[in-house]
Amino acid sequence: MNTLLNKKKEPIDKLAASSVSGRSLSGEAFRRMLRSPVAITGGVITGLFVLLAIFAPLLTPKDPQTRYLQDKVELGRGIIPGAQPGFPLGVDDFGRDFLSRLIVGAQQTLLVGVLATVIGVLLGVIIGGLAGAFGGWVDTVLMRLVDVLLAFPSLLLAISIAALFAKPSQWTVILAVSIIGVPIFARLLRGSMLAQREADHVLAARSLGVKRGTIVFRHMLPNSLGPVIVQATLTLATAILEAAALSFLGLGDPDPTRAEWGLMLGNASRQFLDIRPELAYYPAIAIIVVALGFTLLGESLREALDPKNRR
Repeated sequence: MNTLLNKKKEPIDKLAASSVSGRSLSGEAFRRMLRSPVAITGGVITGLFVLLAIFAPLLTPKDPQTRYLQDKVELGRGIIPGAQPGFPLGVDDFGRDFLSRLIVGAQQTLLVGVLATVIGVLLGVIIGGLAGAFGGWVDTVLMRLVDVLLAFPSLLLAISIAALFAKPSQWTVILAVSIIGVPIFARLLRGSMLAQREADHVLAARSLGVKRGTIVFRHMLPNSLGPVIVQATLTLATAILEAAALSFLGLGDPDPTRAEWGLMLGNASRQFLDIRPELAYYPAIAIIVVALGFTLLGESLREALDPKNRR
């Protein structure tokens, strides 16, 4: 009898021990990411890109605006100096050091991607939060507006929004890219909040007479933001790609002095692909690698936070 009781008691003791250890879902998710080669690869790429963007002014070997070899550039004859001593990646069509501009371009690329994602998240959270909190006609009206935005392909919608402005600039690119992310975040948060409305802790708070605002901001919204944060990581990668696409199509910042990877790719591919294709290859490779890093990190974070994968 004692042996049978001990066998039944062992799994209960193990469960109690795991509960006492206080391992939260976020803590176990972080441990799983540390054991995942995909997450580590994405984290390393993302971390290096962020560090490069932050310390770009200190890492540039030369001034990215100085036209060192302008006298050697002959566009009429198709001559743009390539790699040589002092200029590892050559110069651009204005004779400026291309390596320095590529490093500084990381800063502008990160700025565009982060601002576009943050604005999209904020607007999406507002729309999705209102729809999930109030429901009824508020939910119906807001979700029909979201459906209209989702009916258009993302890049086509971004091009249409950017083309509305008479003078394209960096801010028009940020605004266009941010708007196409709004319906995604709104839908995601709204679905999470609708699931939270029927959760036990929300029903208990409602039965105790807690005000709707308190329930929404203290119980529903904090527990619904996890999927939004994961999606923001993935959206950051697409935001960089879409901003580069707009610059490639000539809808980006027309300022030739600004170093931004999408703008550098667009100018080189349209004008100098036959003369010096490296001017397009370098920013294109940089964009692909950074987008891959954010994608790997976001996918790993999504899998790590999935309760089904918790062990």
